[in-house]
Amino acid sequence: MKPDIIRKTTWEKVLNFIATTEERTPYLLIDRDIVVKKAQLIGKGISKAKVFYAVKAHPDIEVVRLIEKLGLNFEIASEGELRILKNLDVSPDRIISSNPVKTPHFIKEAYEYGIRYFAFDSYTEVDKLSVYAPESLVYVRLSVPNEGSEWPLSKKFGVEPDRALSLLLYAREKGLNPVGITFHVGSQCKNIYNWSTAIDKVIHIWQNAADKGIQLSLLNIGGGYPIRYTSDVIEIGEIEKLIDRVLKERFSEPPEIHIEPGRAVVGDAGIFVTSVIGKAERGEENWLYIDVGVFNGLMESIGGIKYSCVVGSRAEKKKWILAGPSCDSFDVIDREVILPEPVVGDHLLILSAGAYTISYASEFNGFPIPRTFII
Repeated sequence: MKPDIIRKTTWEKVLNFIATTEERTPYLLIDRDIVVKKAQLIGKGISKAKVFYAVKAHPDIEVVRLIEKLGLNFEIASEGELRILKNLDVSPDRIISSNPVKTPHFIKEAYEYGIRYFAFDSYTEVDKLSVYAPESLVYVRLSVPNEGSEWPLSKKFGVEPDRALSLLLYAREKGLNPVGITFHVGSQCKNIYNWSTAIDKVIHIWQNAADKGIQLSLLNIGGGYPIRYTSDVIEIGEIEKLIDRVLKERFSEPPEIHIEPGRAVVGDAGIFVTSVIGKAERGEENWLYIDVGVFNGLMESIGGIKYSCVVGSRAEKKKWILAGPSCDSFDVIDREVILPEPVVGDHLLILSAGAYTISYASEFNGFPIPRTFII
């Protein structure tokens, strides 16, 4: 029976792939039509917006190739991600780097390729950029509230307004071109007001920078658009309607907007196809083991992301502890999964698994990183 969370056409394509392939599980399927739909939707509700796909969300080259053909730009943080785009001959003017702390070698390689937009949030980063990417266009990372986000990003990066202004001035002194501000409300953000609160912080820095002779023109609002895992979330159109309204209220001349979606582009397009490899009763607990786990594809489960799971069994439903295949007791995906009891060898599908699954995966304990197929 098709679960409500998945589109009928996606469900049919998944079942057809499973029925006709000889590929061993686990593997990840990406529905091309959903990626296309998301690429056409994101950014359309905000004036002067450009969309940069965060390659880290899913760096499979065929997925990136599809996104490149749809006309999206790219955000990267490393030589490895740059190498993918080089292999696809992506023009450097379609690439930015918003990681506030980059390796010197990456900055040098990115600059030599022609990339000119870089984020920063420290004096040390300004010094590196001035040496390895002189005269680049730079934007400072602002710390903003991440309440309501399932994957907060507010502690590792970002500075408060006073420090942000000082950094913009320092960047100018070092021969860089400070052009804007960036922030991130947190990944899988379910609090729509985080965006308006962040913009309120931005406008004060914007005005103070102008008083110091720095005319900013770029606001990078990062990512954070949520997808549906087990429950409904705010629609992208609703989020962008709010952002666009707040921008027009706060700015006399709305800035150029950069958006960096990753999860929102590929997350709900992905379905993990796995197999049940074992079952056990341990005290009063029912354990269910599958051939993918936190180490080779489901790392976000340890940070709070809960996935919807589907099995084809018609047996009695039970509460399961869902675990991966490795010998490590850390390899537990979820402790409260309600599923009809499958038998060993049955397929178990994990929905909304297109983002931050393969990109986090390792071959710990010798288990392979699952392959990705576009359907």
